[in-house]
Amino acid sequence: MHTPALSTPSSFDRLRFVLVETSHPGNVGSVARAMKTMGYSSLYLVNPRFPDVLSHPEAIALASGAQDILENAIIVSTIQEALQGCEIAAAVSARLREFSPPIIDPREFAQLFNKPETGYAALVLGNERTGLLNELVEKCTYLINIPANPAYSSLNLAQAVQVLAYECRYGSMESKIIDTEIGFKGDSANLADIDAMFNHLEQGLIAINFIDPDRPKKLMSRLKRLFARTQLETEEVNILRGIAKKMLDK
Repeated sequence: MHTPALSTPSSFDRLRFVLVETSHPGNVGSVARAMKTMGYSSLYLVNPRFPDVLSHPEAIALASGAQDILENAIIVSTIQEALQGCEIAAAVSARLREFSPPIIDPREFAQLFNKPETGYAALVLGNERTGLLNELVEKCTYLINIPANPAYSSLNLAQAVQVLAYECRYGSMESKIIDTEIGFKGDSANLADIDAMFNHLEQGLIAINFIDPDRPKKLMSRLKRLFARTQLETEEVNILRGIAKKMLDK
C-alpha cells in the first residue's frame, strides 16, 4: 500500500512566538496583530498573569482583527512545554548576559531559521518589566539583541515581535515568491538590447553636442554604471531609445 508523503510545513508554520509571564492582556493582543501582519500564527504563552488573557477584552481590542491568533494560542506552564518540538530557540533581550548562548541580531536569526534544513523554531520574549531570567535564556540556542539606540534601547513587546516577524518574513523564500506577485514588474532587458540602447543614446548625445566624440571622457561609462544599478526592463530600454531617436531627429 502506498503511503502519501507528508507535506513540508511552510516557514510561516514552523516559527512560534513564546511570551513568558506576560503581565498586560493588551500586549498579548498587540503581539497577535504584529504576528498576523507578517503571516505567522503560532503563539504560546507561558504562565501569563491573567489566566483568561486570550478572551480578555483588552487583548481582543488590541488584536484588531487577529482574534484567530488568540483563539488558537496555547497556554503552558513551563518553557519546556513551549519549546517542545523546536530545533532552535532564540531568547530576545536588550540586556546582554555574561554567560549566554551566541548573540545574534534579528537578521542573522532569520537567515538561520530560513535554511531548508531548519525545523521548528521559537522566539522567546519575557515579562514586560523584568524580561527573561538567566536560566530561561540559557535554555535557548541563541540570544537575540535588536540593534537600537543605546541611550534608549527598550522596545515594547509588540514592537519587538514586529521587528522579528518582519525579518523572518523578509528572509523567507516563500515571502519573496508572494511579494513578486504584488505590483507591476516588466520583463528584464537582455544584454544585447541594453548595449544597443547605449550605442543609440551615445549617438543622440553626440547629436545634441552633449558629448564631444573626439573627447568623450568617461560619460558613457558613468551612464552604464548608473543604469546597471536599476535592473533595466525591456520597456524602459525602449523608452530610452525613443528619447535617443528624438535627439537624432532634431
